[in-house]
Amino acid sequence: MSSTLTLIQSNASNPKVWVVIGVTVAGIVILAETRKRRIKALREEDFAAFLDRFELLPFPPPPPPAAKQSLSGLTFSISDAFDVKDYITGFGSPQWKKTHEAAEKTAVVVTTLLQNGATCVGKTIMDELGFGIIGENKHYGTPINPLMPSNVPGGCSSGSAVSVGAELVDFSLGVDTTGGVRIPASFCGILGFRPSQGTVSSVGVLPNSQSLETVGWFARDPSVLCQVGHALLTLSAVAHRRQRSFIFADDLFELSDIPKQRSVHVVRKAIENLSDYQTPKHVNIGQYITSNAPSLAAFCEQFGKSQNSASTLRALSYVMLAIQRHEFKTNHEEWSQTCKSFLGPRFSNDVVTALKSKTDSIKSLYRVKTEMRACIQSLLKEDGILVIPTVADPPPKLNTKNKNFLKEFLERTYALSSIASMSGCCQVTIPLGNHGDRPISVSFLTYYGGDKFLLDTILDVYASLQDHAEIASHLAPVSDTNGNMEASELMKEKGNAAYKGRQWNKAVNFYTEAIKLNGANATYFCNRAAAFLELGSFQQAEEDCTEAVSIDKKNVKAYLRRGTARESLVRYKEAAADFRHALVLEPQNKTAKLAEKRLRKLMS
Repeated sequence: MSSTLTLIQSNASNPKVWVVIGVTVAGIVILAETRKRRIKALREEDFAAFLDRFELLPFPPPPPPAAKQSLSGLTFSISDAFDVKDYITGFGSPQWKKTHEAAEKTAVVVTTLLQNGATCVGKTIMDELGFGIIGENKHYGTPINPLMPSNVPGGCSSGSAVSVGAELVDFSLGVDTTGGVRIPASFCGILGFRPSQGTVSSVGVLPNSQSLETVGWFARDPSVLCQVGHALLTLSAVAHRRQRSFIFADDLFELSDIPKQRSVHVVRKAIENLSDYQTPKHVNIGQYITSNAPSLAAFCEQFGKSQNSASTLRALSYVMLAIQRHEFKTNHEEWSQTCKSFLGPRFSNDVVTALKSKTDSIKSLYRVKTEMRACIQSLLKEDGILVIPTVADPPPKLNTKNKNFLKEFLERTYALSSIASMSGCCQVTIPLGNHGDRPISVSFLTYYGGDKFLLDTILDVYASLQDHAEIASHLAPVSDTNGNMEASELMKEKGNAAYKGRQWNKAVNFYTEAIKLNGANATYFCNRAAAFLELGSFQQAEEDCTEAVSIDKKNVKAYLRRGTARESLVRYKEAAADFRHALVLEPQNKTAKLAEKRLRKLMS
C-alpha cells in the first residue's frame, strides 16, 4: 500500500484532508480541460488541417538577367504521403510512422516547387494509407471543411484541400488515386487539378496504387493553379489559340440533384460568346464506354443484365477499386499483415479486402484500363473537353454511421471519378458557388497529355464561369430541372445543326420550339434571326433581333443581324445606328466596321 494512501486512511476523519484532495482533483481536471481547450483552439485556428508545421525555404533566386522564380512569395502545404528530408512520412497512420525511418531525401515535386520560389509550411492530414474519399482520420482527427464544418472535407488529401480552402496557404499538394484531389476540391469549394497519370514525378511519394494515382494540386486562384502546373509539368508559358469543343455527359448530370440551371447552363452561357469555342455537343458517356471498351462487358454482368449507363459506370469503378487493392497488396502486403489491427475500422476493412484480393483476372482489369484511354481519346481527339459533375452528392455529415447511405454515396462518387482514374486523363474541378449551403462544382476532363490545353482553358473561361454562376444563383429555379430549359437547349442545338446544314426552314422550326420552351433566352431569338436572314425574311429577322436586344442589351450579334435586316429593308439610318452600337460593345469588330463604312457611303 502506498504511503499516500496510508496517510489518507489515517486522516480520513479530518475534513481538511478531503478539502485538499478535492482542490487537487479539481486542479487536475481544470488543467486537463484547459489543455484540451488550448489544443482545440490551436486545431480550429488552422482548421485541424496540419499534422506537422515546419518551414522549407525556397531556393535562392537566380541572378539577373534570369527570369524571376514563377512561384516566388507563394506558400504551400503537402499531404503526409510526401517525403521531406529528416521527417518520417506517416502515410496518414501513426502505426506506419512508428515502423518507418525518417526520409533521406525530399520528394522531387516538393524540391521543384522550392526551386521555383515557393515556401513549404507543413504536412497535412490525409486518409490512412491513401484509401478512401471521405477525409476522416480516426487517429489525427478530421480537418474542418471551411464551407461546411459539420460535414466531411473529402479525401484522401483532406488536409491539403482544407489548408487552401481556409486560406492558410496559396496552394497545396495531394495525391489523387480514386478522386483524392478532385473530390475534396469539390467539397471545399476550390480548384483541384489531377494531371495526366505519370506526367508529374512520384519519386519520394508513398504509393497506394501507382497505375491509378498521380500527384495533384489545389488552389483558389486559377492563375496560381496554372503556375504550379507549369512548374511541375515544365510547360511552355506561351498560350496558343485553339478550337475547343465542349461535350456534356448528359447521363452523368442525371446522377446529380443539383439543378442543371446551376451547372450545365452556367458552362453553356460562359462559353457562348467566347471565340474559338464550338457549339457544345452532348454524349451518353456510359453508352459510349460500353461501345468502346468491350472488355468491361464481363464486369457489367455483375451489375445487371442490361448494359445501361449506371451498370457500365458501376462496373468501371469496380475495376478501378480492384486494381487499387491489387497494387496496394503488391506494395505493402508484408507491413499490412502485421499492422492492420492498428488501423481505423473503415481503412482496416479496405486493407483486409486488398490482402484477400486474387490475381486471377488481373490481365482483364488492365485491359479495361488500356481500352478506356483509347476510348476517351477517340471521343475527345485533340480539341474536346468532357464536362461532368465532380460529385453527385453533398459531403456527408461527420461520423456518419449509416452503412447503406455511405455505400450508395461511395458508389455514385466512384462512378464519376473512375473515368479519369481508369483512362489516365487529366481533370480539373471548378467551383461554381453554392446551392443552398452546399458547394457546386463541375469538372472538365480532356485527353491524356492535354494538361496544358486544359490549364489554358481554365484561364480562358474561369472568370466567365464565375460571372454566370453568380447570375444563376439569383435566378428563380426552373420548375422542372430536367424539363423546359434542357429541352430548349436541345432544340437550339438541333437548330444549329440544321443551320450548318443550310436547312434554313428546319432551323427556324427548331429555334421556334426552343423559344416556346424558354422565351427568356436572347440567343434563341438571335439564332432564329440568322436563319430568317438566309431565307430573306428580313422583317421577321428584325423583330427577333429587337426581342433579343430587349433581353440582352450587350448581344453584339443581335445588333449586327438587325443592322443587316434593316439595311436589306433600305432603312440605312437605323441600320447604321445598329452597327455603331455593335462597335461600342466591340470596337474591333470587322463586320460592324465594314458595314458602318458602307452605309456611310450609301447615305452620302
